[in-house]
Amino acid sequence: MNVISIGLLGLGTVGSGVVKIIEDHQDKLMHQVGCPIKVKKILVKSLDKERPIDIDPSVLTTDVNDILLDSEIDVVIEVMGGVEKTKDYLLQALNNRKHVVTANKDLMAIHGAELLQTASENECDLFFEASVAGGIPILRSIVDGLSSDKITKIMGIVNGTTNFILTKMSKNGAAYEEVLKEAQELGFAEADPTSDVEGLDAARKMAILATLGFSMEIDLDDVSVQGITSITEEDIQYGKQLGYTMKLIGMAKQEDDKVEVSVQPTLLSDSHPLASVQNEYNAVYVCGEAVGETMFYGPGAGSLPTATSIVSDLVVVMKNMRDGVNGKSIVSPQYPKKLKQDNEIFSKYFLRLHVSDETGVFAEITSLFAEHNISFEKILQLPIVKRETAEIVLVTHHASKQDFEDILVRLRDLKSVKDIKSTYRVERSSN
Repeated sequence: MNVISIGLLGLGTVGSGVVKIIEDHQDKLMHQVGCPIKVKKILVKSLDKERPIDIDPSVLTTDVNDILLDSEIDVVIEVMGGVEKTKDYLLQALNNRKHVVTANKDLMAIHGAELLQTASENECDLFFEASVAGGIPILRSIVDGLSSDKITKIMGIVNGTTNFILTKMSKNGAAYEEVLKEAQELGFAEADPTSDVEGLDAARKMAILATLGFSMEIDLDDVSVQGITSITEEDIQYGKQLGYTMKLIGMAKQEDDKVEVSVQPTLLSDSHPLASVQNEYNAVYVCGEAVGETMFYGPGAGSLPTATSIVSDLVVVMKNMRDGVNGKSIVSPQYPKKLKQDNEIFSKYFLRLHVSDETGVFAEITSLFAEHNISFEKILQLPIVKRETAEIVLVTHHASKQDFEDILVRLRDLKSVKDIKSTYRVERSSN
């Protein structure tokens, strides 16, 4: 190989980082793969836009065919975002026998199976390390580093925006809307933050992690999702009082060959390793039958951290080219999909109620839990000043999701229950 030619789709924050790393680390990259790397063409929306890096104008194009149909381009790196149009571009690239590296979590969560199949058919590599946790090499660690183990749980903070918001709410006692505005001003949240704050971004990442970790094709629709928009300062403060930290947690568990995958606000025990992950940082906690507990921590986004993962994928592509083994590492899921039902999903739960401040009310509530054989780990009961109402905060022992949902339905029918203020999953320890 005399030179590896790259076609880059997109030159935004991450694309600029890719160009910078390739230029600044050329000596190291040449040492890794034995030949220089050249960014031959870059697809942009506008040729006249100001760029954060100096770039030869002749490299820029607004016609994707200048990349997809160029026989000299060996690898297409996609950092433009989008789903359907981008999928068509990458399918065309793969069918033209070009290797692909992408950071597109939405695309891989929705169309990953089709793209990987096309890559395999054309003996091409398709890597997507940067799609899940920015600069954290979590996918390669699962696929390669833990390939000899059976993974039983993947649990993580995989969205920096929501972690920033919850960190600030917890530290400053601020309201959600106030902290969201700050996050937008600092660039940690988009003008439309829906994908982040409603848990959709994290759900796409968990679908990818679960698919690779359990070798089972998990679709986005298989992920139970709840965002952070309803979390209040009171919820966070009660959590603190009981020894918990609020986080948006992606959870994937495998037991008896059945899988559950979810994204939801979770009260973590302060002693849990993930409880100390703050601001925009990400962390993924992986448990295996042999290795036990491992945790991967680092920046979950940003120009250079994400670009580092992309260029690392590029290095693997080039080593495979040198060795003549492109497309050989793609392995289809080994197991048929088996999802747990609600009566097979167990957790501890936090429940906050407003009830009539009368004798016998608490006994009435506890009897409902007793009927489902659910006991309490912690209880707080506080009167609400100048009202004939009390606030009750409960933390249950392990209960099935089905039983807990059934109890919530019955609580809403009780005249003594004025309002169910909030419910959250609780994780007491790392086990």
